[in-house]
Amino acid sequence: MTPPSARLVLSLPVRGRWLTQNSPANRVPSHGTELFALAHSIDLVPVGARDRTAPVTVMSLLRPQAPAEFPGFGRPVLAPLAGTVHAIRDAAEDHAAHRGIPSIGYALTQARRAAGGWPALAGNHVILRAERPGPAVFVALCHLRRGSVTVRPGQTVGAGEQIGRCGNSGNSTEPHLHLQAMDAADPSAAGPVPFSFPPAVCPAGLPRNGEVVDAG
Repeated sequence: MTPPSARLVLSLPVRGRWLTQNSPANRVPSHGTELFALAHSIDLVPVGARDRTAPVTVMSLLRPQAPAEFPGFGRPVLAPLAGTVHAIRDAAEDHAAHRGIPSIGYALTQARRAAGGWPALAGNHVILRAERPGPAVFVALCHLRRGSVTVRPGQTVGAGEQIGRCGNSGNSTEPHLHLQAMDAADPSAAGPVPFSFPPAVCPAGLPRNGEVVDAG
């Protein structure tokens, strides 16, 4: 068992209110697979009024939606710890969001995206190498908005510094942030690293699926 002092604690990499999905507090592997160091990763979906994403309408169940229709598209994404930027991607398009019937067709193309490896699934992203003693830890923040990444490889960042904006690139049905920690820079060869959020923000360490986190 990992000693409490050695556990990785990350600051919330967002502001505002975010709905939790695919949380390791509910199950491990949280995303249903051990591939790409995803076992302890978590998804945060930005919400607006009444803690909802874009309103569900008849048309939203029948056709894809522009990501700009969702309340958190473009919200700032922050570094969850101090470190050095290891890698970025910033040119993948923000594709349409898929709910209802469109989500079925989108799910059928999952294998094609997976065949492109972790970069195709992650879309635009930033990978940070943590500035901390002990074994190397890398943190990836994914599905960022195209053209929003504000950092470059080799740059040092502090916890809370903006690194990009929430988008809908990569393997994403609606704008959200995917967060994962790993023990190597290449997700295809890395192992997952469990993490938690500060007790003041999340007393249980991590929110469970369906819980809304208020990052102020």
